[in-house]
Amino acid sequence: MKNPFLTPLADSLPAAVPFIGPEALERSSGAPFKARLGANESTFGPSPKAISAMQTAAADVWKYGDPESYDLRHALAAHHAINAENIMVGEGIDALLGYLVRLYVERGTAVVTSAGAYPTFNYHVAGYGGALHMVPYIGDHEDPDALLSKAKETNARLIYFANPDNPMGSWHDATTVQRMIDAVPDDCLLILDEAYIELAPDGTAPELDLSNPNVIRMRTFSKGHGMAGARVGYALGEAETINAFNKIRNHFGMCRISQAGALAALADQDYLSGIQEKVAASRNRIAKIAQDNGLTPLPSATNFVTVDCGKDGEFARKVLASLLEQGLFVRMPFVAPQDRAIRLSCGSAADMELLETALPIALAAAQ
Repeated sequence: MKNPFLTPLADSLPAAVPFIGPEALERSSGAPFKARLGANESTFGPSPKAISAMQTAAADVWKYGDPESYDLRHALAAHHAINAENIMVGEGIDALLGYLVRLYVERGTAVVTSAGAYPTFNYHVAGYGGALHMVPYIGDHEDPDALLSKAKETNARLIYFANPDNPMGSWHDATTVQRMIDAVPDDCLLILDEAYIELAPDGTAPELDLSNPNVIRMRTFSKGHGMAGARVGYALGEAETINAFNKIRNHFGMCRISQAGALAALADQDYLSGIQEKVAASRNRIAKIAQDNGLTPLPSATNFVTVDCGKDGEFARKVLASLLEQGLFVRMPFVAPQDRAIRLSCGSAADMELLETALPIALAAAQ
């Protein structure tokens, strides 16, 4: 018997995932990690009110979730002082990115991003046959001018730009980002990924202008709200752009437990303020540990710190390998010259103590 044929495009793709999860690494090593500092999860966890809401909602999990995410969308609309028609809730930013690519990209469609930026977006573009065009970082920041120039050169349909940035933790101020938004070509959509915006300095995000059809902004409950496993993201955009999701999205993709948790988390802004303080303290602790070991922590507007190991990618990979061997799950940028660094998620005091012990051992092993 023969297997049914894949499409030529699917057959041409590698059977790979953008990130190898910590669980897979634990299975291959045969031991659990002592600290998860690689996926930019919030080890501080979600609001207790969100946990309680999800526990209560679990009793009704026999029901499908509301396909319109009505309560959550309207709560988000009130929170941002916008209309619910300008919001689409989805299964994390990753799923929303996939839907956007499906809507705008076909074989050969030009798409622009930064070399070394969030690889899951690239994964979606490859899956629909898009032509990725990449520009380099400049000074460990994504380069808005280069992205716009490449988009005009290639007649790109989409531009992907994260602010704050993953994997470097860098950011541009609102004035710079607004200047980029204003310069997007008329036939192009800027995907502005603001996953870490709750953890960034004031003045990072431009004002919401949801009349502009050339920009869509992505937000999440995975980072500041500590709900990565619940998979709740949302897009903010012009109403017609938002409505296009309804043509192709998984209408029952949002679990009712996740919707309930996000609704409670959004209402608990005092808890989010406390997390912002904990993240800031942990960033400072990571920076001090790095400096004590002769390394350079890069400024961060996220819940991680990217640490320059001072040499090349080969050296940084050796440092990373030793940290993994010592039971610390850590990741690093993939593309040179950013791959001279490792990326360390913020964590608890116990996590930081483990890092403080393990980092000098890793550096010695890498020498």
